[in-house]
Amino acid sequence: MTSADKPEIETLSTRIVYRNRWMTVREDAIRRQDGSRGIYGVVEKVDFAAIVPVEPDGSIHLVEQYRYPVRARFWEVPQGSWESSPEADPLTVAQGELREETGLQAAEMAKLGYLFECYGYSNQGCHVFLARGLTQQARDLDHEEQGLICRCFPARDVMAMIQNGQIRDATTVAAIGMLVMKGLLPQAFASPA
Repeated sequence: MTSADKPEIETLSTRIVYRNRWMTVREDAIRRQDGSRGIYGVVEKVDFAAIVPVEPDGSIHLVEQYRYPVRARFWEVPQGSWESSPEADPLTVAQGELREETGLQAAEMAKLGYLFECYGYSNQGCHVFLARGLTQQARDLDHEEQGLICRCFPARDVMAMIQNGQIRDATTVAAIGMLVMKGLLPQAFASPA
């Protein structure tokens, strides 16, 4: 192995610190390029899908739910993973999560990209989708999603919610940003009627 092939940080050993249905937390003993040793904590989680459901007028469906770790309710795009089926196709997961949380079915699902959630400590990634051609059906919330509500907002209102801190979910901000950068949400900058 040449120095160009050598990893920047070498894993010397790994031990599982905690595991449940949603995540595994491991601690790795590591060696850095300069030879110094240390530890790295890593949260392993299944990839998830984030869906931006957009109506023809540019309105965006968001969900609000209580997020226990921060002890507050926040608006965000529908999102989730299938821990029991980690091999599931991201598009299938996105369609399922959209239907589960909002009751919406999309005639068109376009993949916008793939992002890492928090790669400083986790390997979890996020498949971002744009959903259009929406029809309303029944929701099918998981037991953990008690109290989840769904509402449709004009795109300019969603942008204001991001700017004023009402939306704090990094995935939501990134997904909306992807739409704006790709020119898929011109209504975000429209003046109120």
